[in-house]
Amino acid sequence: MNRQNALAAVALASALALSACGSDTAETGEATATVTSSSSDHTGHGTDPDGPADTGHGTDAAPSDGAEHDAHQHPADGGPAPEGIAEAGDPAFPVGTDVILAADHMPGMDGAAATVSGAFDTTTYSVSYTPTDGGEPVVDHRWVVHEELENPGPAPLPDGTEVVLRAAHMPGMDGATATIDSSTQETVYMVDVHSENMTMTNHKWVTESEIRPAG
Repeated sequence: MNRQNALAAVALASALALSACGSDTAETGEATATVTSSSSDHTGHGTDPDGPADTGHGTDAAPSDGAEHDAHQHPADGGPAPEGIAEAGDPAFPVGTDVILAADHMPGMDGAAATVSGAFDTTTYSVSYTPTDGGEPVVDHRWVVHEELENPGPAPLPDGTEVVLRAAHMPGMDGATATIDSSTQETVYMVDVHSENMTMTNHKWVTESEIRPAG
């Protein structure tokens, strides 16, 4: 091989080597971009990769009365009013009045049509308790009346008073120890609920401020 041919061979070999290096770099760059994109997908949705894990779905929230009603349903027939409770002398919604409920004690209740089946003058309490059947603690259950407490003494009882429930609105309620969260002296009502979502007789209880005139 003469000197000119030798120089040409060296130049060709160098060009091939440079071309191969460029190909490797391009492939490596594409692979790196793919990994970065995949990593971004896993840490997306505005999550801080150095921050706390997302617990979501309100798992840290205290149990609510609405959630509790999903697990423990009221009976279709609530039965008669407790012994000793006084009928209201001049209720805003007398027995037989058609009304619209403005309470959200359970899903489908707010806006439901109902008929008043009893009106009473008493002290009505919101209570928190743990069911006797092992169910989850119930917070701010509305409502129980003074006559549904075991040996309560004179009404009204102050907030924070510990009482024993003698109401059977839901499984695990009768005999449960409860704490009074709040109370009201409003007229309290039993109602027959008749809507697309629920049908109940003598549902206990809704207060006067949780009722609207029908029509």
